[in-house]
Amino acid sequence: MNLVIQSPAPLADAHHKPLAALARGSRVTAIDANAIRIDDAQPAQRGDLEVYCSTHDLDYAFVAPGKRLSDFGLVAMDMDSTLITIECIDEIADFCGLKAEVAAITEAAMRGEIKDFNESLTRRVALLAGLDANALERVYEERLKLSPGAEQMLAGAKAAGLKTLLVSGGFTFFTEKLKARLGLDFTRANALEIVDGKLTGKVVGEIVNADVKAHTLLETCATLGIEPSRAIALGDGSNDLKMMAEAGLSVAFRAKPVVREAASVAFNHVGLDGLLRLF
Repeated sequence: MNLVIQSPAPLADAHHKPLAALARGSRVTAIDANAIRIDDAQPAQRGDLEVYCSTHDLDYAFVAPGKRLSDFGLVAMDMDSTLITIECIDEIADFCGLKAEVAAITEAAMRGEIKDFNESLTRRVALLAGLDANALERVYEERLKLSPGAEQMLAGAKAAGLKTLLVSGGFTFFTEKLKARLGLDFTRANALEIVDGKLTGKVVGEIVNADVKAHTLLETCATLGIEPSRAIALGDGSNDLKMMAEAGLSVAFRAKPVVREAASVAFNHVGLDGLLRLF
């Protein structure tokens, strides 16, 4: 296997020899200033590499030799804390003084401690009842930021011929704005009910939970005429696990431990553009 080592800062030459030795690899090649590839690396050395890389704030990934980004046809992304840096519902709740209460439920759900996502979302949205809907626009304009490397990753994926899917347990208000802004191909999220300019505390229609995310990935692959093995899925919380399990490559982005353990690749330090350096 090839082993790709990445750093958020320029990767010092001093790391090359110890990493090659730990990986029991044959040759070290610079990908760019922040990444190297080690040929013939041994996946059995994962434990030692994990210790070294976590100590030095490096990310590592085993990749099959000859694999190219263009071998894939779809990149599917979670939104909150993956494509963007915030949890939108927590920031909305801040406008009615309930951020701490809502964020606590969000965190528990993402860690997998609340098993029923529908319940956790329903509880959180109910706390927003009566809030002026213009708070959504303020969250988008004042607080929403793309994750590091997001635009570079999307540009690279599109250049390689991949379609893009944003599938979120968050809200259509934000996914539709991001679709237009970033030129995304497909989106799916939850619709907040708004009556007379105020949130009612309810979601309209089917809740986008883990099962719906997985189904949306499969449905999109079918629409594109590709096998799910040609999909890449990126996520950070337990609600993404089923979607990630359906994809040929799964990437845990600054994720909860349960997600890092299940994913093909974990990016704990580099940006989303780290995906491009794998191939």
